[in-house]
Amino acid sequence: MLIESGGVERANTLLVAACDAYASRPRPLAAESEQFEALARRLFPTAAPSARARAATILASAPGLTPALEILVFENLGDGLVNRIRQADAISENVLLRLVAKGDTAISAAVAERPDLTGPVLARLFPINSRKVYRALAANRAVEPRGSYLTALTRSAQMDREVASILSMREDFDAALLTPVFFDLPEAGRLAVLRAYSGRELPSVPLMRTFEQISVATDEFTAALMKLFSDNRRPRITKLLTQITGLDEIRCGEIAHDTSGAALFVVLRAFGCTAQDGLKVLIHATSHDEDRSRTLAAYAHLFEAVDTAAMVFLLSAWRGDVKVSGLARPEHTRFVEESRRTPTPEVAPRTGTVGQKAIEQLDRMRSRHAG
Repeated sequence: MLIESGGVERANTLLVAACDAYASRPRPLAAESEQFEALARRLFPTAAPSARARAATILASAPGLTPALEILVFENLGDGLVNRIRQADAISENVLLRLVAKGDTAISAAVAERPDLTGPVLARLFPINSRKVYRALAANRAVEPRGSYLTALTRSAQMDREVASILSMREDFDAALLTPVFFDLPEAGRLAVLRAYSGRELPSVPLMRTFEQISVATDEFTAALMKLFSDNRRPRITKLLTQITGLDEIRCGEIAHDTSGAALFVVLRAFGCTAQDGLKVLIHATSHDEDRSRTLAAYAHLFEAVDTAAMVFLLSAWRGDVKVSGLARPEHTRFVEESRRTPTPEVAPRTGTVGQKAIEQLDRMRSRHAG
């Protein structure tokens, strides 16, 4: 009678008070929950939107909500819904499915961030054509990139560089699958792609025979590049790379102007350059705005860890001769999977190998070159 005769104001007061009283009960009895559920079903539709949102916020703090009350909470939170989805300790599968079914990308993206997603919920999220949703899924470490999910994430990375950047930093994602979007990645992502080519069996490519024949001119090639980079003749470098690699001029221009050195490393290693020869070129080609000794140390390690054939395969992928999707097959996966608990070393020790000794010499060269 109070609801029907008291108007909206009375319903607002009664709803908030009832939710506050119920949330204060540590362990409401089954009969109490049943009675309150019946009352809430009548009060929520009658109250004003602001009162519904306030009452839902209060009710959300109640322990052990019934499925019906949980649905009432999420249907009446208003502007606080997205934050509640992100912060709630647990949300039932049924409620998550109902939230995704709303068709709101902001709500679906918030659901995609949760660590407790079940198979049915993921099956509803992945078909959504939304960058927000895929960025959330890519960043969610609880979503394992396997099977159809791996395919969907890889395709999304080819359309959204932010997704690609997020995936490149995941230890459980094969960064080699990001080869087609290599030039859209930050430097750390490019290095992750290069590392992903170490220790794996790759399909043979026709381009390998060409590089085996021209690799006899490695000394002349590296000397020419050092001279051209020293003179900052990058258009001439672009033309030279076009002639050697068979890549289009635009892509070779990207390689020539890549001050990180990651793209140039691919060409140098494919050409058969060792750490001692390749680092001499990289120190002339890379940026000198900051101390890059740590980065050069990483490249020294890569020259030893990545085979020439792997970089020829990568070049072939850039040319469109092969598809990197085949790398997901068991016979082509990385031989040693990196442990999630073992971080990738950022800096290689500076003693022991040819590449590591070259770093010490190149640091001095870099100082003279910068001067």
